[in-house]
Amino acid sequence: MKTADPFSLPRRRFVQGLALGATGLGLGLSPGQLLARQGHTGAPTLSGDTFHLTLGGADVNITGKTRPATTINGIVPGPTLRWREGDTVTLKVTNMLPETSSIHWHGLLLPFEMDGVPGLSFDGIKPGETFTYRFPVKQSGTYWYHSHSGFQEQTGLYGSIIIDPKNPEPHAVDRDQVIVLSDWSDEDPKHIFATLKKLSHYYNFNERTVFDTLRDFRHKGVIQTLKDRHMWNTMRMNDRDLADVTGYTYTYLMNGQSPNGNWTCQFNPGERLRLRFINASAMTFFDIRIPGLDMTVIEMDGQPVRPVPFHEVRLGVAETLDVIVEPKADQAYTLFAQSIDRSGFARGTLTPNPAMSAPVPEMDPPPLLGHTEMGMGAMQHGDGHEGMDHGQMNHNMAGMKHSDHGNAVPFAIDPNNPDLPPRNNATDHAATEYGPGVDMRAMAPGEMLADPGIGLRDRDWKVLTYADLETAGGPPDSLHPEREIVLHLTGNMSRYMWSFNGIPFADAVPLELYHNERVRITLVNDTMMTHPIHLHGLWSDLEVGDGKLLRKHTVTVKPGEKLSYLVRADTLGRWAYHCHLLYHMDAGMFREVRVVEAPADGSHAHHGAHGEDA
Repeated sequence: MKTADPFSLPRRRFVQGLALGATGLGLGLSPGQLLARQGHTGAPTLSGDTFHLTLGGADVNITGKTRPATTINGIVPGPTLRWREGDTVTLKVTNMLPETSSIHWHGLLLPFEMDGVPGLSFDGIKPGETFTYRFPVKQSGTYWYHSHSGFQEQTGLYGSIIIDPKNPEPHAVDRDQVIVLSDWSDEDPKHIFATLKKLSHYYNFNERTVFDTLRDFRHKGVIQTLKDRHMWNTMRMNDRDLADVTGYTYTYLMNGQSPNGNWTCQFNPGERLRLRFINASAMTFFDIRIPGLDMTVIEMDGQPVRPVPFHEVRLGVAETLDVIVEPKADQAYTLFAQSIDRSGFARGTLTPNPAMSAPVPEMDPPPLLGHTEMGMGAMQHGDGHEGMDHGQMNHNMAGMKHSDHGNAVPFAIDPNNPDLPPRNNATDHAATEYGPGVDMRAMAPGEMLADPGIGLRDRDWKVLTYADLETAGGPPDSLHPEREIVLHLTGNMSRYMWSFNGIPFADAVPLELYHNERVRITLVNDTMMTHPIHLHGLWSDLEVGDGKLLRKHTVTVKPGEKLSYLVRADTLGRWAYHCHLLYHMDAGMFREVRVVEAPADGSHAHHGAHGEDA
């Protein structure tokens, strides 16, 4: 017998939101005026090479409460900026907010002074001031922009960028549509962050109940159930801790519209549509599908990929994905994007007739974390932790002694590439990982590029993974690095502390790369959270196997996963490098990367041989 969820009805009402999204009510516009101003895309498109953007504030009403938002030209999301590859664009950004602000052009190759990160690129844009960004457009594809100041991104300061290529598009389409996914909270983000620091699982309403325990007694037996509970309690962790901030406070938006707002795109049956998905959320991984309609990926993170048909994809925070769909039937289709923890969803409709709609799927039950997410090796299907012996776990529990191997990271020859420089042993943990800021370390991290991820492993349809993808036209740069850096993604969930190698940003020294060198960065996720890692200003060429690379600006790393990508340090300057979960970045999972000129005597050949801090 299914037990009713006491929170399901109010939560469902909450996450649906109101019919009118964030954009209009702050401007005092009627729905008709709003549609006229925004156009069909959900936000006006500004084209050309010179743009004027004004950062300000407005009251909006998404959930039934009037709350303050940060706006760009008076709207949320901000306008879509449409550029041409090869042009030089000028963007005059005026800050009418009472606090310093900024805009970062996510995934764009530009001089570091134009990157928009206060404290690294520039001082920020003071209240009442105008800052002029000017840079050549060196790429094409789908990108986005957002504030890099405080929590302004969470309150509405983001928008989309489309860059048309110099050469004709290889994929002809009849319609071209931007779909911006985001998360909105009526709470002040400073209050959300303070709450997470005090009680990290405050927003998790999927925690186990007495009914779950009774069911486990029946299915697994009393002894095994108590063993499992003891293990999780000892680790001070929760096997349903998939997201820090959930649908309890979030309403999930599609082009600024709540689920009840039902953002709609009209098409004629038989047309080819290009859908440009942008995950502009602060904290939410979205699992995207269109029931009854196949998708074919053609670009990821703005870069062309070999086309692959699929039915569902997990899009990490800050990633973009361009797909082709060809709806032939005279019927409506639901664009369905549920959060990774299944606490809410964004939705919209593709339809030949505005009067037609399609059913909205039920959300999946919340998946359970297991062996795989703990960094215990091979992928497990199902809930992944039945019969687990918690004695196998090697966590940083009370009283554990500090490591005695110091900061040096041992090397190992890669048997598959003996001609390459030795690779660091990614399963070794530096002394900095043994302390109050780290409550878990993966002892057997796995290569999981082909793993769809928790909650998507048992689908009856094709789920797109990184392993399916490669940059169109072959590797865009060398497969042979001159140096390797290993970084562990670390944290203490109960204290809400996040870091690289156990060192938060406040205590970290910059990572130094030499101009034009090719570096392999290996990331090991020692936590049970999924992290989207973004390196500003430089491409991250993910090694997907068989000599193939996937060029990206943001790389999602699953719990217990180890992956590597190659970076060409081809632009001098100071660059931000961080987890793109907004509250993780603010809590310490952030580094500065400095690209500097190499010494004339060539003494950089062994620079950093023992990892990041050597």
